[in-house]
Amino acid sequence: MTARRRADEAPGAQGFRMPAEWEPHAATWLAWPHKRSDWPGRFACIPWVVAEIVRKLVPGERVRLLVSGPRQAAEARAVLRRAHVELRAVDLVRARTDRFWTRDSLPTVVRRDRDGARALVNWRFNAWAKYDDWRHDVRLGAVVERYLGLSRFEPRAGGRRVVLEGGAIDVNGRGTLLTTEECLLSPVQARNPHLRRRDVERVLGAWLGVRKVVWLGHGIAGDDTHGHVDDLARFVGPRSVVVAGTDDRSDANHEPLRDAFERLRRATDQDGRPLRVVRLPMPAPLHYGAQRLPGSYANFYVANRVVLVPTFNDPADRRALEILARCFPGREVVGIHAGDLVLGLGTLHCMTQQEPA
Repeated sequence: MTARRRADEAPGAQGFRMPAEWEPHAATWLAWPHKRSDWPGRFACIPWVVAEIVRKLVPGERVRLLVSGPRQAAEARAVLRRAHVELRAVDLVRARTDRFWTRDSLPTVVRRDRDGARALVNWRFNAWAKYDDWRHDVRLGAVVERYLGLSRFEPRAGGRRVVLEGGAIDVNGRGTLLTTEECLLSPVQARNPHLRRRDVERVLGAWLGVRKVVWLGHGIAGDDTHGHVDDLARFVGPRSVVVAGTDDRSDANHEPLRDAFERLRRATDQDGRPLRVVRLPMPAPLHYGAQRLPGSYANFYVANRVVLVPTFNDPADRRALEILARCFPGREVVGIHAGDLVLGLGTLHCMTQQEPA
């Protein structure tokens, strides 16, 4: 099907919406890791972390794994077999990638409830306005379009394509979206400097079917994406949200997280009803040399049968898992050690992208 680009064909006006992450998936998309410099000295561990994630996902849904070609496909199969992954549930999709953070480089799949139709919202990707390795990642929208046979929308506003990453937003599936001012409004973030708050809200409404945007302030320390919300606060139900927090006043995260909690306490959903706000702990600060790493339990991923939660060999791991288990009583909550993964400045939510059923 051909791509659609005209503003008057925006999917929100046609009844499409972005489903919540806990709604049924057809698959989860991942990419096979290959950029060694993202995990200096620890790259050898990363394929095995990915294999463990795939092993936990495949009992409940298909996994579509991006591989650059036959050599990488053979490497992925070998590792997955040794990790006892059921390969019949894994589709190897050939596509070159620059980085493996599919949350941000892949399009958003939206769905129309009245007939089950699906479509792709293909945001412009500029490598978080920080890196110059993006020439393969910007082509992934066309890869997914060809593979799934879905129409591809490319959002525009003010005469330009809109820059957005999946980690910048989180939705309850009913019309409310979480994001941060640091990510989508700050003049230093270099995404859409021509758009103001009202413009951004119109874009999110037109392309994702959003009726209400809840604006938080800043993201967490160590996050190199300029404030992605998926390290900060996440919906866990239509009116329930978890938000990270720390009682350590000396921690750089204390004030931004306190502010996020207070904003959420005052916030309402698309129907004007207050949100139920649950605090998640934060792990102790993680560093690589002098660099702060973005360790956060909020970077969990909700799949059909499981909730995968990053853990850090920290005393707070168990408390975070218990809190999320109460939030998702119908799913198994599984900790995935992310002490090596976070060296790449992302964890489980950053590397996964759901394909709604």
